[in-house]
Amino acid sequence: MPATSFPLISIFGSPRERGLQYGRQAEDRVRRSVALYSGRLGQIGISEQDLTDMVGSYVPVIEAFDPAFIEEMTGIAEGAGLSFDQIVLINARTEILAKARRRQAAQAEHSGDGCTGVVVLPERSQTGELIHAQNWDWIAECAETAIVLRVQPDKGPSYQTFTEAGGLARSGMNDRGIAITANYLESDRDFAQDGVPLSLIRRMVLQQEHMAMAMRAVAATGKSASNNIIVSHKDGFGISFECAPDEAFNIYPENGLIVHANHWQSPTALLKLREQAHGSWSDSFYRDWRVRHELEQLPKIGVAEVKKALADKFGYPYSVCRPPYRTSRGHVSATVATIVMRPASGEMELAVLPAENPEFTRYPTRNDSEATE
Repeated sequence: MPATSFPLISIFGSPRERGLQYGRQAEDRVRRSVALYSGRLGQIGISEQDLTDMVGSYVPVIEAFDPAFIEEMTGIAEGAGLSFDQIVLINARTEILAKARRRQAAQAEHSGDGCTGVVVLPERSQTGELIHAQNWDWIAECAETAIVLRVQPDKGPSYQTFTEAGGLARSGMNDRGIAITANYLESDRDFAQDGVPLSLIRRMVLQQEHMAMAMRAVAATGKSASNNIIVSHKDGFGISFECAPDEAFNIYPENGLIVHANHWQSPTALLKLREQAHGSWSDSFYRDWRVRHELEQLPKIGVAEVKKALADKFGYPYSVCRPPYRTSRGHVSATVATIVMRPASGEMELAVLPAENPEFTRYPTRNDSEATE
């Protein structure tokens, strides 16, 4: 039976110290993450040497972006008794899986995460508090590899992130009130260059003290693949950046709401590049509409209303909230988690495989509090 909550891992100190603590505390789940993606690479004929070569192309890009990320990943590898390449694989798995498929001309399932993201600005919130939430749709096995990571660095903001074990960040928020989620996009510009792995851009956002610098990290960083990255601030601002590898298109809230799934919305973007979600995420077009329609009808929106919208079953199993089901290409897909954040109060709630287990666990950001049902 799957777990009903994600483990909470707390780390502190320098990058190297944090990495060692992380690897030791989360060793079992980090190893599961490595096994999951190594297995997928093996299925499409990628050898250990191939992986080393692909990782090698990203290491200098990562080091130029923030050399502390290399120190931290080295520490995770040592703490978990794994190789450095295996930890880079987890942190660059979107890019490496895509590059592997292209190298082998393989027709494997795409490596993107299908997600539905929501921001409710304070003027639409029942409590006057910004809400930032997301469904993460991906491989169902990740219910057994994901964690909540609470980080107190030796310098800079503290933050809490929901991520795959071994990863430096995914969705999360910091103690300056900045929150982030991201949704997969595809375009005809993807994978023409080696850019900074998407997960590390999200981590860079969580390191920022100021919203301006968080937005800069998203919009000004070169990427390998397209991605929609939603950044919000507790004081009442949210923005969705539809990012091609070399350009970002901003979308502002409408009627106090941002809702985004896995297709491009910016009219400017649609004039400049080719939308490629139709083949991968055709359900994205109604997932986005269903959540928006549910929330727009309400004069005020609370956490319960956001959870209800993200639990929508229209189009089941290709719904906003997906049950585990076997895809046409053989792997089991699902809404792995629903995450709801209130950065002003430092409250994060998560449900594991919410189509089957709609119960949420609360993860306060304060170090003296434990996760509670």
